[in-house]
Amino acid sequence: MNLSIERIVDVGAMQAANQLFGEVFGEEGYHGPPPSLDHLRQLLDDEKFIVLAAQIDDEMVGALAGYELVKFEAERSEIYIYDLAVREEHRRRGVATALIEALKAIARGKGAWVIFVQADPPDAPAVALYDKLGTREEVFHFDIGVEA
Repeated sequence: MNLSIERIVDVGAMQAANQLFGEVFGEEGYHGPPPSLDHLRQLLDDEKFIVLAAQIDDEMVGALAGYELVKFEAERSEIYIYDLAVREEHRRRGVATALIEALKAIARGKGAWVIFVQADPPDAPAVALYDKLGTREEVFHFDIGVEA
């Protein structure tokens, strides 16, 4: 397997990553009209947005999107993995782990002290991956609406 991990810097690759996320997650969170090219350019120009692609030969088989959260209480940051997806036929072959390892190098370069990710309990493969790579914390997640 000829796997490579690269940071996405152009809009076309970002569109391909969004398509991959939509296919893997069944459009969950990726419904509605796609973001404009200007929106994607603005996002990619922000160094605090990190998106990586896993390629085998010329095929994108996985992607990871995350954000650097700069802390106020110390001169450090944390990296939040927002989404990580691998096409089903390429799972259990080290693709997700390779994406996270590449993110670790970026995190070290940014002075981050930790990478964190949320996994839903019914998603057993994701929970198993993150258990293998990190320390589990039992927390609650709350969505707070912004409507008036």
